[in-house]
Amino acid sequence: MLTDEAKLLLGFPTNSCPTACQVKAAYRRKVWETHPDCFPVHLKPNAELKFKMISEAYTCLLSGARREGEHGVGYSRVVRRGVPRGGGGGGGRRNHALIGLPFLFIILGTAALGGTNIARSYRKQKADYPSHNPFLP
Repeated sequence: MLTDEAKLLLGFPTNSCPTACQVKAAYRRKVWETHPDCFPVHLKPNAELKFKMISEAYTCLLSGARREGEHGVGYSRVVRRGVPRGGGGGGGRRNHALIGLPFLFIILGTAALGGTNIARSYRKQKADYPSHNPFLP
């Protein structure tokens, strides 16, 4: 599919250069309008054809926008600043065990306290309601 056809199908002028967010929003809008489940049985084949064309137009425009983004024409590139990740010297990746340790203590402590509460409630219930069945504890 040509990009001009794809732009017309999604509702853009042929001379426009939509961003990926605009393409996605237009695609979602058109999908709601042309989804085959919204039409009666006798109109479903036409709706399916139109739905497939809109999906193809979406992939065509998104792949074109990404291709232009690689060459610097379409999108602007995001530059991140701050502490670099990775690289030499570990870069903050040395203490993963220390980060997970408090969560481990929380989980084990909760399980231990829950176990003691269950045992205590079992003993209390056993004392309050003794069993007359010799096969039960």
